[in-house]
This record gives sequence, C-alpha cells and structure tokens, in this order.
Amino acid sequence: MIIAITGANGHVGVNLSKALLELGHEVRALVHQNTKGLENLDVKIYKGDLLDKESLKPFLTGAEIVFHLAAKISITGDSRGSVRAVNTEGTRFMVELAKETGVKRFIHFSSIHAFRQEPHDQVLDETRQLVGEEALAYDRSKADGERIVMNAAKDGLDAFVLSPTAIIGPMDYEPSLTGKAFLQLYFHQIPALVPGGYNWVDVRDIVDGAIKSITKGKKGEKYLLAGHWHGLPEVAALIEKHTGKKIVSTVMPFWLAWIGLPFITLYSRISRRTPLYTRESLEIIIRSSKNISSDKAERELGFNPRSLDETVKDVMDWFKTNGYLNK
Repeated sequence: MIIAITGANGHVGVNLSKALLELGHEVRALVHQNTKGLENLDVKIYKGDLLDKESLKPFLTGAEIVFHLAAKISITGDSRGSVRAVNTEGTRFMVELAKETGVKRFIHFSSIHAFRQEPHDQVLDETRQLVGEEALAYDRSKADGERIVMNAAKDGLDAFVLSPTAIIGPMDYEPSLTGKAFLQLYFHQIPALVPGGYNWVDVRDIVDGAIKSITKGKKGEKYLLAGHWHGLPEVAALIEKHTGKKIVSTVMPFWLAWIGLPFITLYSRISRRTPLYTRESLEIIIRSSKNISSDKAERELGFNPRSLDETVKDVMDWFKTNGYLNK
C-alpha cells in the first residue's frame, strides 16, 4: 500500500516509517524542513506545510492510507497562535484534502491531553469528554483537531483517532520533549523532582498499535494507547538503574516548584534549553489521571504495552549508542 505520514521526521513518524517499510509498504514522508532520522530509510520525501493546502496535494494524491502525526507540542503556551494553527487548522486542511484526493483511511493521532483528566476517581477511557475553552492551549488545539476528524467521519470519511499518552523509546532523533526530559535527568540539569508523574508508553508499542489499526480500526472510533503510570522519582530510579549514573532523587513539593518557576524560566532562556517545569507542565503533572484505560485498543487492535523498565533500558541504550550521552 501507499501510506502517507505527516510529521514523519518526529519520534513516532521515524519509528512508524521504518516499521511500514519492513512490511513492504511504500511510504511517503511529509516534512517541513528537517529530515533527521529519515536519511537511511527508503521513504519518498515530500516538503510541505500543513498551513499551505496546495503544498499538500502531491503528497496526498494517490495515497491509500494517511497517518496524520504532525503537531506542534507546547508546554509554554501559544503566544503566537502557531500551536492552534498547526494542530487545529492544519488538521482541517488535511481532512479536506483527504476527501478531495480519495484517501481510503485517515488515521489521526490526537493526545491524552485532549481529554478532561477529572474526575480522577473514575477510569479515563474513550467515553471521557474532551477539554473545552478552559484548558491549556495545546490541549484545546488537539481536542478541536480531534473534533474535526470525528465530524469528518460522520460525513463519510473513513477516519478514526488514536490517542497516546506520554511517548518514550528508541530512535528519538530530535529528541522529543520526553526524550529531552530523560537526558536532562541524566545530565543533572534538573535540580529536583516533583511528586507527580505520567502514563508512559513505548513508541514501539504505539507503532505496533497504529499498524494494526490499518485493518482493525473502525470508522468514527477513538482508541486510547496507554502504557503505565509512574511517578518522576520512579523514572529517575530506572534511569539510574540502567545507566549506572547517580540521578537526582530529591523531591520538592509543588508549592516550591511554583515559586521557583520564574527562576527556571530565566535559566532556560540563558541556557537555551527547554525547561521541564513550566506552568503548563506542572499543571499537567498535578492534573493528569493515573487511571487511564487502553482496554478498547487491547481488545480491538491487539495493543499490548510493555513495561517502562524495558523501555527505559532500551531508550538509554539507544541514546548511549548514538552519542546523546556524550557531553
């Protein structure tokens, strides 16, 4: 099959492209500029911009399956409006062109952040409501993009939504925000941890679920691709276990993290590093649900997430092999 992937140079995109090629598919990779991670893969590169519909037509024309992965992730707000433009309007353009060019299946990657995280005492699954105008900029943009796809499915497009949690794993060339956080922990660039955590999922399991969804996914449905919830102190301990390097273990209360935000922001600007702790990221850590279910994906797609222990070992080994742990 001819399979088109937006955001193909991202963490999921590179892993997905490689896996699809190994299965014998023809892969089209849409990138804006950077092709890092794709250089040694036999993909057909298309340069394009999600906000320029004309640039997307050659990429989509003749494609049978589309994985729409491209998104702008932000834990620092959306002061310039680019997060909403890419994640919402870019998705609208992709859906419109998928209809025009006769794409057979449109598989949209959303995010766990598109869902309301409360109430915490109830299971968060595909029936949970999406966030509204009160939510953070990134969360709103992903929720609105998801609404566009689901409405298109009601109007006839064979489309459905995959919603992963916090993705980590090998072949993280950029690296991603989660990959950067792991590296910051390794290099002692984070002075202390906070009590919260995330639901972590391996990129290889996401890719496996995505490929299975080509034949098993159902039009108009949503599938949560979740792994396992672990606190940041647990993650730090796993990095220490698999690298042999002492990792920060001090845990500061949230109130102290809030007070320190202006200093963290100033330091990140001076050092030109993306800060792990921002107002948005602390809100995510505080509010994120520990009770996320991927039962539907496991039942219908055969999704099967591995342990975080295995993932941390493999990603740190990959970072080491590829020179990311050299200072």
